[in-house]
Amino acid sequence: MRILVVDDDPIAGAVTSAILEDGGYQVALVESGAEALTALATGDRAAAVVSDMNMPAMTGLELLQVLRAQGVTLPFLLLSGDGPPADGGGSEPDGWLRKDENLELDLPATVGLLLAGRRDGQ
Repeated sequence: MRILVVDDDPIAGAVTSAILEDGGYQVALVESGAEALTALATGDRAAAVVSDMNMPAMTGLELLQVLRAQGVTLPFLLLSGDGPPADGGGSEPDGWLRKDENLELDLPATVGLLLAGRRDGQ
């Protein structure tokens, strides 16, 4: 399954992508919310979106709000070096993870759970 990774930090994006690839996922990496919107609008067949929360121009939460307003219901996972998102402005992510020493184990497991829930019709 293909995961769209969104992160303005090239190193963090590469690490996130590598973790997911090691977990058996195909990854498309973009560096901004605008690039993510373009990728999805032009036919990227992502099964889920994994996005950094704190990015310039468009945060991960703002990206989520735009996607939900467009009717995009893909599972959406936020990653943050900080705590959980305070307010999604009416759009809550399907999950969030802290970028820490547990990410290598937590990220593929959480994406797997989100995708399993999607297959089960949840």
